[in-house]
Amino acid sequence: MSITLYDLAGADPALRFSPYCWRIRFALAHKGLPVETVPWRFTETDVIAFSGQGKVPVIRDGDTVVSDSWSIAGYLEDRYPEPTLFGGATGKAHALFVNAWADGVLVGGIARFIMRDLFDIIDPKDRDYFRSSREARFGTTLEAVQDGRENRLAAFRDLLVPLRLVLRRQDWLGGTAPSYADHIVAGTLMWPRCASRFALLEDSDIVAGWLDRMLDQYGGLGRAATRAA
Repeated sequence: MSITLYDLAGADPALRFSPYCWRIRFALAHKGLPVETVPWRFTETDVIAFSGQGKVPVIRDGDTVVSDSWSIAGYLEDRYPEPTLFGGATGKAHALFVNAWADGVLVGGIARFIMRDLFDIIDPKDRDYFRSSREARFGTTLEAVQDGRENRLAAFRDLLVPLRLVLRRQDWLGGTAPSYADHIVAGTLMWPRCASRFALLEDSDIVAGWLDRMLDQYGGLGRAATRAA
């Protein structure tokens, strides 16, 4: 029996762009688990009401329902120990730091580059909700959030220094092979890759090279992802 993953989609149901859902797509592929993905939109809270909350990712594995990407990763590791996502308790603790850094620094940094682009790709029925909720969050219009992004690229790229320092010493954040730490960061970077054509990374950046290799992992899962036109 396959695991069902409720996965954020755009107007095109093949366009999957959630950074948190991508973390779990990579984790499921890492473990070689069969998965059925269900496209979900922001306003379809009734579809995942069985999870007791209103956001994706949500997985259903038999009678078990789990939401929140970090919780799902922990469940997958406990339920299907091999191949490991974390490499033990110490690796999981380190991945928790990467998760917090990605959520606290990387997601917010990326959002300011693609917020208006996201509006263009989401399902029309989601647009009123998306605009009102995000403009309330940022205190300005979607257009103003994204305006002048070219001038902010250098500052954003400086945020990636910790990744560069690690990747100069080893091939993956997980060491000799990808781990959930790699899934966290790659999943987050799949968000702008799928939802926008604005280039956040320079081709010469070691982070871009690492991401390019991640795209080819798991049978080219990331490489095959549908992208915004």
